[in-house]
Amino acid sequence: MDTVEIIKIILAPAVMISCCGLFLLGMNNKYSVVVGRIRTLEDEKRRLIAKKRDEKLNDNEDVRYNSILNQLAKLFYRLKLVRNAVIFYNLAVAFFIITCLLIGFEAIFNMPHSSFSVYIPFFVGLFFVFLGVYYATREIIKGYDIVKIEISEN
Repeated sequence: MDTVEIIKIILAPAVMISCCGLFLLGMNNKYSVVVGRIRTLEDEKRRLIAKKRDEKLNDNEDVRYNSILNQLAKLFYRLKLVRNAVIFYNLAVAFFIITCLLIGFEAIFNMPHSSFSVYIPFFVGLFFVFLGVYYATREIIKGYDIVKIEISEN
């Protein structure tokens, strides 16, 4: 097998690494946004708890307090979904790198081409991408549910 052929073969997993990089970029951004929202709501919750100690909360504040508690529970679950997506995208990248290395080792050491040893990590990587997309999709649905809570509060 010549060098050009080897490079062509290695490109498929390399493209998947780039794809996962884009997914990871988006998920890391979502992770930051969700963590920021949790911190904001926790701060608002602390202020309402302090006010509750000094005086009774009015009806609007009481509704807001309960909404915050509801949102925080759902946001923490959403954060777990984002974490899971990031973990699976990272695992996918690892398996695509393993695929590239196996292709390279087979070429460098003139090993008999064992497509089975190359396909397994590649398909495991694809499966992990699928799981990452699954968790990212669940996170989007959960995000919509949280926005509905915020809107229904008003």
